[in-house]
Amino acid sequence: MRNLLLIAALGPQLAAQSVPPAATPIEDLPGAGRPVALEAHRLRRAALLERVPSGVVVIPAAARRGSDDRVLQDSDFRQDDYFFYLTGVETPDAWLLLTKSVEGPQTILYLPVADPAREQWTGHMLAPGETAAKLTGIADVRPLDATDLESAIEGAILENPGPVYTLLLRGRSDNAPVQQWVRSGWELRSITPVLDSMRVVKDEGELEALRRAIAITVEAHRAAMRAAHPGMYEYQLEATIEYTFRSHGADRVGFPSIVGSGPNSTILHYDVNRRQMGDGDLLVVDIGAEYAQYTGDVTRTFPVNGRFTARQKAIYDLVLAANQAVIDAVRPGMTIRELGILARQYMQANSGTLCGEGGCTRYFIHGLSHWLGMRVHDVGDYAMPLEPGMVLTVEPGIYIPEEELGVRIEDDVLVTTDGCEVLSVGAPKSTDEIERLMRQGAGSGGARRHQ
Repeated sequence: MRNLLLIAALGPQLAAQSVPPAATPIEDLPGAGRPVALEAHRLRRAALLERVPSGVVVIPAAARRGSDDRVLQDSDFRQDDYFFYLTGVETPDAWLLLTKSVEGPQTILYLPVADPAREQWTGHMLAPGETAAKLTGIADVRPLDATDLESAIEGAILENPGPVYTLLLRGRSDNAPVQQWVRSGWELRSITPVLDSMRVVKDEGELEALRRAIAITVEAHRAAMRAAHPGMYEYQLEATIEYTFRSHGADRVGFPSIVGSGPNSTILHYDVNRRQMGDGDLLVVDIGAEYAQYTGDVTRTFPVNGRFTARQKAIYDLVLAANQAVIDAVRPGMTIRELGILARQYMQANSGTLCGEGGCTRYFIHGLSHWLGMRVHDVGDYAMPLEPGMVLTVEPGIYIPEEELGVRIEDDVLVTTDGCEVLSVGAPKSTDEIERLMRQGAGSGGARRHQ
């Protein structure tokens, strides 16, 4: 059923299995079948209720979109991150009710009743019943009915007086249905700060999905390096990248692919991808595959013709060294702000005369890092100290528009108990590695021209 995104199982029966290392070849990573992580979702729901002193939690799924709301690049349904985090269910217009009682935590999942006429257009949806209970691990699955939902919330509040915690206060237009069942006298509070604090530290199920998403992204970078050549259009390389995503099981792109050559390499979020790439251009490729609703975000910069010029290599090596200096400093207790300061200090101290007076930091025009998870810029407070299980990017860059020369090197990094693990390690990063892989591409049918 397409409405359940099946992710890697994490129950106690699999506790002894190790998480695949980042360098594991993509074909060896788990993925086929993707059974639902019933225990992982149950533990998340229980942890959420432990953080709520009283009241009830009501989480709406993302609303079904009509064809008039779609654009060609975004035609499929994507579940609300919070709803998916707690259930693994992809059904639109569903509701989740979490309550405390004398019997312990209670979970009710409300699913829309099956509509055969609609399903002829959209495919079968998970409907209330025994199958839904089995697939979701939620014993109490009910047909969606506004009156029943209201009554259940009212009863839960009477048994455990307190606010109704929901996503309403995020200002999201797709949560407008909440207004249909809110009763006068109910105190509404946002649950997102609590959920965000949970999501910033990834559990094993999340890390497994992230590893797969990043492994697919890394494979796409390798494919791009093998395929690139002068005369090729940026969109043709984008097609190679996104073909690689889908051929390895990615559900979608995590964000629009950035394939910027020459002058476009200096535009941070360039994603038009229409320019014909020239001999001598540098190419910035910033891409991320989404798998099981988690996304990679890896950037590599390489020469379109397969060889760095001396100038390109000098700038590249400075960015690469700054990238490594930060990675070496990632450990619990550090903050993203401190890492950003370190990157700029390193770049300034080692710029020499590369960028003229003032050093190269004036061309480092964006922040160093962001959280990574269900979103490419995932939830989390940037002031918080790093903890094991957090995943962040490390992406220094130098952009010199007057030279049409931009370099960004971005890795995805997992904080561990005594340092960090680079999850994107498989993407070639040194100039020698890049040139070696690009020569392989040129020898296997690529049209790259060396002069």
